[in-house]
Amino acid sequence: MHPSDPLKNILYVDLTEKEFWVEEKPELFQNYLGGTGVAIKLLLEECPQGCDPLSKDNPIILAVGPLTGLYPFASKTVAMFKSPHTGNLGESHCGGRNAIALRMAGYGAVVIKGASETPIYLAIHGDKVYFRDASALWGMQNSFTVGRIIRENEPNAGFRSIMRIGGAGEKLVSYACVTSETYRHFGRLGLGAVFGSKKLKAIVISGRRSLPIKDKREYCRLYDEIYHKAIESEVMKKYHDLGTAENIMPLNKLGALPTRNLLYSQLEDAEGISGETLASQYLGRRLACSHCPIGCIHIAALREPYEDEAYFYKTTMISYDYELIYSLGSMLGVSNAHDLLRLIDKVETYAMDAMSAGVTLAWATEAQRQGLISERETNGLKLEWGEAEEYIKAIDLIIKQPNEFYQALARGVEYASTKYGGGEYALSFGGNEMPGYHTGPAAHIGFLIGARHSHLDNAGYSIDQKTLIEKQLSPEELVEKLIEEESWRQILSSLVVCFFARGVYQPRVVEETLRVTGFNIDDPKKLGREILEEKYRFKTREGFNLRNLSIPKRILETSSAIGEIDGEYIRRSIEYAEETLIGVKG
Repeated sequence: MHPSDPLKNILYVDLTEKEFWVEEKPELFQNYLGGTGVAIKLLLEECPQGCDPLSKDNPIILAVGPLTGLYPFASKTVAMFKSPHTGNLGESHCGGRNAIALRMAGYGAVVIKGASETPIYLAIHGDKVYFRDASALWGMQNSFTVGRIIRENEPNAGFRSIMRIGGAGEKLVSYACVTSETYRHFGRLGLGAVFGSKKLKAIVISGRRSLPIKDKREYCRLYDEIYHKAIESEVMKKYHDLGTAENIMPLNKLGALPTRNLLYSQLEDAEGISGETLASQYLGRRLACSHCPIGCIHIAALREPYEDEAYFYKTTMISYDYELIYSLGSMLGVSNAHDLLRLIDKVETYAMDAMSAGVTLAWATEAQRQGLISERETNGLKLEWGEAEEYIKAIDLIIKQPNEFYQALARGVEYASTKYGGGEYALSFGGNEMPGYHTGPAAHIGFLIGARHSHLDNAGYSIDQKTLIEKQLSPEELVEKLIEEESWRQILSSLVVCFFARGVYQPRVVEETLRVTGFNIDDPKKLGREILEEKYRFKTREGFNLRNLSIPKRILETSSAIGEIDGEYIRRSIEYAEETLIGVKG
């Protein structure tokens, strides 16, 4: 049996040898908390330098934190791996039930090594690990169907989590994702392709444990404080009422909504895909991750007639949020909610990152309009802004990969543009496709220097709106703000706390929750900076160089929410970031 505190335990799984074992590393969690902190240390230890991301040598690290199972919003699992999409640091966070299931199974982290010769899925039920034959599931393109079949064959309903891939992961699409609990994802940077390369179709995790609390009175007091602060917050009310889809209209009004591959920063018919329209005409239900009182997951009910059955209709439940609306809506010139939801459903079925898929298709549309590619490359498709049916067919072809063009699209916009041209409007940042914020220089610099090249790394878009409008920061001042925010987010993602609750988990609350759970961290902010530097140690070890980053020309051509963006300002910011981040770890 495992010791009483499961955060000490790391489960190691060797898919090649079909073996597993548990190691206790309490000092690793005491020093780095869990989540991101523990995962980056394990990745540096387990991932050989220069390894092929799609080889058996690339490990998958899953980690949770000390607040998981104890406090609200500590509901995410961190996955780390070497990304097949960027060839660099792969890190993705997923909500749902998986974090609670992992800790209740008795583990703070799981390290998956090797690769199976035949399709399998892992079933981790407490201290028992099973290597199930997945031959019947392999080739199944629909990730929803995979989940339904596994649900019928595994025990512990209500306690388990099911993480699985669809057709994109099997076909090694470099931005394939992993779907958990149907509507949550390890979305960015290609974890699904790593699963596929290992012939790993799914992971099921369950457990039934209790977590010891020494000071129950103080625990209850702090729990109540966090709970009430959250449910009484106007910001959290926004996440419940309309979700992040609420961002569409304000960003469009600001001139910050990337539209038609960022040829424009406003969509003329944005109301058609707004959070308000989706809520009033399509919202079917709201869901919440485990241990979350807010319920920010918005599910649309799309009702459509069957093609060959008069008077019969099918209803499809489709999760939506701002990132999906931006990437498969405004970026493709789609302003009809019905068409948008069909596109989202297609991407979700195959389990691929919607942001990368949408931005890649937007580049392909412009490339065809510019004559760089023809219908010969697109297999007869004429990609046009707003034509959802053509985009749906194109997504099918990215999975089938019938020719070199679709094989290129399956590797993302940066790779495709190096093959066919159009690099000046290929919206890639460090190899990762652009998030949906054209608010100003801070957003784009944040994408470039962020460890994951994600909008959630350091929220540069927020700095644009709060600071740059009032005062022009120097490149050095801006980078310091971005790094300070990203460093603090390493603490939140080590706990592991949902970033939506960052306003609740301020430094005082973080220190008090850690004390109650038995963790003594002298200076959380200093630890956050150290974890960020460890990420950059991995990135530079694998060949990443800030000075080699290319700045997409398009972001300098299209006016942002605060006007035109100065390329020289961005370059100076990158140079200072290199001195600040790389200079420390070198």
